Amino acid sequence: MAGVVALVTAFTTISCFGQQKDPWTQKQLLEPSVLASQLNLPEDQRPVIIDVGPAGVIKGALAAGPAEHADGIKNLKAFLKDVPKTKEVVIYCGCCPFTKCPNIRPAFNTLLSMGFKNSRLLDLSHNLKADWIDKGYPLGDQ
Repeated sequence: MAGVVALVTAFTTISCFGQQKDPWTQKQLLEPSVLASQLNLPEDQRPVIIDVGPAGVIKGALAAGPAEHADGIKNLKAFLKDVPKTKEVVIYCGCCPFTKCPNIRPAFNTLLSMGFKNSRLLDLSHNLKADWIDKGYPLGDQ
């Protein structure tokens, strides 16, 4: 019996460590259509948009690089160094679904630790191609 309890405890512990709680709330997710419309606002009213994945293709986005690497986090911090803490900051990756993305959690946690009050995550629940590019939203320098 003690062996069974030990086995169940070990399995439960391993399962819990494998699950990551998302650092963002549902309210902090930003629909792609909303961001696409915000790109039409005057520049001083637009959010800061930062790509924390492998490619920066959204119009006006700064490319920090993959946030799973120290250089990506370093670039993210550098981009945000002089940004007011109340400014809306939107991060995105889009390499894969949120549940598998190695970049968005470290990047979002960095925003929170830096004290940004209006941190948002672009809701690319599938990937950048399906949720942004295929919908015809603005790319690059368009």
